Amino acid sequence: MKTAQASAGRSRNRAGSRAGFSIIELTVVVLIIGLMTYAVSVSFEAMVPGERLNTSVRELASTLRDTRREAITRNKDFYLLYDLDQNRYREITPFLRGGGLFISGYHADDERLLGNWEPLREGVEFEAIVLAGERYEQGQVLVHFDPSGSASEHYVILTQPSYSNQFTVEVLALTGLIRFHEGLYQREPPQAGDFD
Repeated sequence: MKTAQASAGRSRNRAGSRAGFSIIELTVVVLIIGLMTYAVSVSFEAMVPGERLNTSVRELASTLRDTRREAITRNKDFYLLYDLDQNRYREITPFLRGGGLFISGYHADDERLLGNWEPLREGVEFEAIVLAGERYEQGQVLVHFDPSGSASEHYVILTQPSYSNQFTVEVLALTGLIRFHEGLYQREPPQAGDFD
């Protein structure tokens, strides 16, 4: 009987000593979780800058398309104003804030219905706007969309100075359609021999 009690006591002692995790096991688990968290955060931080540039391109393209669509639908001239110093842009309509058409020279500029300023994402800037072959790096640049669907031919060059990323949004003159180009892009002007 003593042997059975002694054997039962030893079983309880062994079971009691393995009931939880040892400090070494807990340390290893915490270390693994920490390494996984670090790897995920580094991966996420590497993706965020590219995503900010992509989001800025998508938002600008959406505004360009909407402005062109409004010009066609309403059969009126619409404009897009780029503010290169503040890295933002807005739509300018041919309407008054209270209703009716805006008439230049008759109505004050502050009576005109303007869209909200749309800022570029954090860390994304306008490097330049190329309009009619002229490059603008400061100030404000106004582009035109007419009821036929055509637009002022221009290039919007977006950059992320911290990461040396660039993206060019091209607006075609005759159709007002948009083309996207990674990096710096500008179409060569036509030469006299191109039409022979």
